[in-house]
Amino acid sequence: MPRLIDALIGYGLTTPPQGIAADLITWANGTGAPILSLDVPSGVNATTGDTPGVVIQPRWTMTLALPKTGLRPEHAGQLMLADIGIPAEAFRRAGFVFISPFGDRFRIPLTVS
Repeated sequence: MPRLIDALIGYGLTTPPQGIAADLITWANGTGAPILSLDVPSGVNATTGDTPGVVIQPRWTMTLALPKTGLRPEHAGQLMLADIGIPAEAFRRAGFVFISPFGDRFRIPLTVS
C-alpha cells in the first residue's frame, strides 16, 4: 500500500485551505493510504489547534524542532518530535530556555494530553 507525506501547508495556516491545497487534502484523505504529516497536519492551526476548513487525517505527525501548542490527538495521530539541528545558541538568543530531549536520537515520541 502506498504511503503519503503531507507537507502542503505546515506552520503558516491563517485561512481555511483553498483551491488545489483543499482538493489535495480531500484526495489524500480519500485514498485510505497512511499519511505522515510534516510539522503540522495541513488544515490545522499550529498555535490554536483550530481547523477552519478541510484537514488532513494523518496516522503520524513528525513535528519539527519544538512541539506546537495546537497539536491535538484528534488531528495529529501518533506524534513525534524531530531534531532538525537548531543550535542551542539560537534558542538562547530567542529567549527560550531549551534543554534538548534528544540525547543521541534524532526523533522522540510525544504524548499529547
